[in-house]
Amino acid sequence: MRPIIVALLGSPLPEGNTSKLMRKAVVGAEKAGCEVRIINVPDLGFSACREFYFCRDNETCIMEDDASALYPLFREMDGLIIATPVMTMGIPGHLKSFMDRFQVFYCAKYERKNRLVTKEKRQKRRTLLLSISGMNLPNNFDGVKLSTESFCDIIDCRYDDELLVRDMDNKVDLDRFPDLLEEAYQKGFRLGGRLTGMYEE
Repeated sequence: MRPIIVALLGSPLPEGNTSKLMRKAVVGAEKAGCEVRIINVPDLGFSACREFYFCRDNETCIMEDDASALYPLFREMDGLIIATPVMTMGIPGHLKSFMDRFQVFYCAKYERKNRLVTKEKRQKRRTLLLSISGMNLPNNFDGVKLSTESFCDIIDCRYDDELLVRDMDNKVDLDRFPDLLEEAYQKGFRLGGRLTGMYEE
């Protein structure tokens, strides 16, 4: 059975630059032998976390929607690709709200001390972050990285690699920068290769 990678697109533009990066990474991961399931987060129907804390005692959320329906997939996946633009120096609202809905994993890990991800999977799971910023500032990605690292800790999928592209307001279109698209492909291939055993740890 091939390793499963979930690819989360946080951009509302399915044909935008963030999506272009993600699609290249997905092709790389598939070439390395993985199955990739793409989720366009802005297209999901779900509510932000309401902190009902039903999940303190249960393995699911009291709210039943597209977010809670994906918990089983996130328990069983082997790897994760997160592709997101920078908005207001952080992760855009739909994707951030989606991450917040993983209090189910947080409570299992930190409140009940009974993680939802098996020890065997925890040792292998890895995350690749792809992010684009319009501006070219030294701290462009600080907010995105902090939120992503916290999310990775909560779901037990180690933050392993990243591709951060600055100055998109001047670059405009990533099709003009094949070197960056190739780098996304190579990072996806490397992620997939680590999960399939092509590369040693």
